Amino acid sequence: MPVKKPYVSAYRQEQARQTRRAILSAAAELFVDPGYAATPLTAVAARAGVAIQTLYKVFGSKQALLSALVDVTIAGDDEPVALPDRDFVAEIRAASGLRAKLERYSRQIAEVQARQAQMMLALAAAATADPEAAAIWRKNEDDRRRGMLMFATDLLATGEVRPEHTVETVADVLWLAMDVRNYDWLVRRRGWSVDDFRRWYTDTVAAALLP
Repeated sequence: MPVKKPYVSAYRQEQARQTRRAILSAAAELFVDPGYAATPLTAVAARAGVAIQTLYKVFGSKQALLSALVDVTIAGDDEPVALPDRDFVAEIRAASGLRAKLERYSRQIAEVQARQAQMMLALAAAATADPEAAAIWRKNEDDRRRGMLMFATDLLATGEVRPEHTVETVADVLWLAMDVRNYDWLVRRRGWSVDDFRRWYTDTVAAALLP
């Protein structure tokens, strides 16, 4: 006899997504202030308006919640699409020339940093004392490094990069320029416009890589 697939209504699926988003939104606020270490999951559940059992059912642990929050903050949504498969990556690859690729990426990095600056700075602070936060920070660093190596390979393929550069050194330049602390200092603290930040990013990386 064929086995019937379990029926899951669209309404229940949407309810589950809304619950997940409410928990992530509450965590985004509380993990920044008063901070990750100072926030028990009971406080996150209360802010989200859900039972603590529901929070554990959705995320399983505080560390898993933090990891999911970082991923969603970077991506801008909770769609199951990996960053290398997103539209902006295809647009960067299709752009003609190194500077055009950097200009397209500057749009992406400005959008991401606007979403994630507070969260990532709070995570960096928490990582200095909390092992769980430190593990998430290291995972994020590893993910960023892989992303910058992929971008570096694309830039080297243009044939415009100075010959002394390797994929590793190009990735180093990209890594440094996209650090969230640059956005925090220039835009959030010094009052630069997003356009000024994007121009700074493009000009700085281009100057380091082009002849």
